[in-house]
Parts: sequence; C-alpha cells; structure tokens
Amino acid sequence: MTSRQRAYLRSLAMNINPIYQIGKSGLTPDVTAALDEALAARELIKIHVLQNCEEDPKVLGEMAAGRTRSELVHVIGRMIVLYRPAKDEKKRKIVLP
Repeated sequence: MTSRQRAYLRSLAMNINPIYQIGKSGLTPDVTAALDEALAARELIKIHVLQNCEEDPKVLGEMAAGRTRSELVHVIGRMIVLYRPAKDEKKRKIVLP
C-alpha cells in the first residue's frame, strides 16, 4: 500500500466512529472473529483500545492486521484503523487512488 493510499484511507477513517473496543482481555479469538466479520462488511474499521488494556496499541494493531489478513492503516493514540478490500471487486465500496 502506498503512502497516498494510506492518506486517503486515513481521511475516510476520520468520519467513522470506532465499532469495537479492546479491553483488558486483549485480542481474544472472539474479538478477532468479530473484526473479521466487520472488515468483510465495511472494508474500513476503527477500533478503540481502552485504558485498562495493558498491551501497546501498535502491537495490537499489528496483531489484529495479521490475524484478519488486513492492512494496518495507522495507529494514533489508542485508535487503530484497519482496511481490507472486499474479495469480489464488484462489491468494493472503497476505491483506492
């Protein structure tokens, strides 16, 4: 993914609200499955890491991206943004520049 595409996805992520929160239990298999489903439906998601989570948000972002086979767009503060294009090109909602 190029820096221009990342910047475009970051601009899109500014307008969406976090749909998942990761707490002190961390990135469990249930949370990973939920993130996978959300990526299949939305392509671009934002995740909030709660204060009681002891893991570093950057590490969590990399782990979530690896487990869901998605791209880590960016981590800012305690927010993680992930992107995974739809498998069917006809159903893609986001077209990268």
